[in-house]
Amino acid sequence: MASELKRRDFLKAAAIAAGPAVISARAADNKLNIGWIGVGTRGYAALEWMHTAAPDDVQITSICDTYQGYIARAKDRMKTIWGTTPKAYVDYRELLADKSIDAVFIMTPEHLHHDMTIAALRAGKHVYIEKPLAHTIEEGWDIVREWQKSGKIVQVGTQNRSSTLYKKAKELIKQGMIGDVHFVRAFWYRNSLPNDPAWRYVIPAEATPQNTDWNRFLGNAPKMPWSPERYFQWRLYWDYSGGISTDLLVHQTDIVNYMLDKTVPQSCMASGGIYRWTEKDDRDVPDTFSAIYEYKDNLQINYSCYFGNDHYGYGEQLCGNEGTIEVMNRQDMYFTPEEFKGKAPEAIKARQKIHLNGKADFNESDGAINHFRNFLRAIQGKEEVIAPPTVGQQAAISGHMATLSLKNNKKIIWNEETGKYHFA
Repeated sequence: MASELKRRDFLKAAAIAAGPAVISARAADNKLNIGWIGVGTRGYAALEWMHTAAPDDVQITSICDTYQGYIARAKDRMKTIWGTTPKAYVDYRELLADKSIDAVFIMTPEHLHHDMTIAALRAGKHVYIEKPLAHTIEEGWDIVREWQKSGKIVQVGTQNRSSTLYKKAKELIKQGMIGDVHFVRAFWYRNSLPNDPAWRYVIPAEATPQNTDWNRFLGNAPKMPWSPERYFQWRLYWDYSGGISTDLLVHQTDIVNYMLDKTVPQSCMASGGIYRWTEKDDRDVPDTFSAIYEYKDNLQINYSCYFGNDHYGYGEQLCGNEGTIEVMNRQDMYFTPEEFKGKAPEAIKARQKIHLNGKADFNESDGAINHFRNFLRAIQGKEEVIAPPTVGQQAAISGHMATLSLKNNKKIIWNEETGKYHFA
């Protein structure tokens, strides 16, 4: 239960935003051995990101997936980019049994995060776990407790925290450039043609129950017959995903927390539904979603997501009393001072507008590569992780609150003292 985690320990750990004492797993002149669990869409792409992040510090010695087609594809990419052929596993527990592996990257559907992360920590591995930390609030507390006992480095994949663009935004806010902040707008808008609906990823024609371990994919999810739609398009089903709340929203509430030094909201009211691509569609999760968060010290986040129009893209707008910070599409940061109808005080009037671009100014497309590098340097004893499980749990709680509010059609209230929630 969440109450078993002592509140003072959680708050202390969250406040410093760091894991246990930084540990060097190996001598500085040796490469870290990495096991890669999940080589589907993101896991496959990230094999190349890792090579960009730290080609001289690590070697990916093992990969694991429950679909043989993904394993074959990942082996080809490893041969092309790294010049190596890793061992391949279908059962992640066999990978974890390899004592030569120092750390694992877990890039699987979120319903598998809990069991895999805890098993990896108990096997003595450092862990990079994609967001959300877990599929439920309760599972997230399990991971936090296991991490606290383990003495291992764990990084949660809320990579915006490692983006130089967002770090610069945080610096400006701390300097008082936008004054007090009581209102934030965050949004993520997408669109696609009817023949390519959101998250309906292409199902490989060769995928069958014979080359796909359906039961291992299900894990602790409800048992059901083989479904290629659920396997390859898992984000569309509550059994394996929190949908918009934990796939997209979590990134944005988390980075607002980071920029404004916040943790968990006090309440959330969410609404939405399936408004597009409704003909012969069996998905559970919404394509249209809004949530209102209230934090202590009078802060409101107004969040919206829609898969039917991408004109405004992706962004966070921090509306301060003296100016605005906008970060758009993880690429452009704008600071604009308030004008007060032409009567701005001299101190505010003197502030110059600022525009920074991630690629042009920092050679970054987003924070993922920096996030990988930060995790590896923490293992080497050179840095502290920027998104340990305490921070990852805070981010996940925001997402789960939105999902629970939507499903129950009620306002949800978070109790910081007990680490539990109730409905208003």
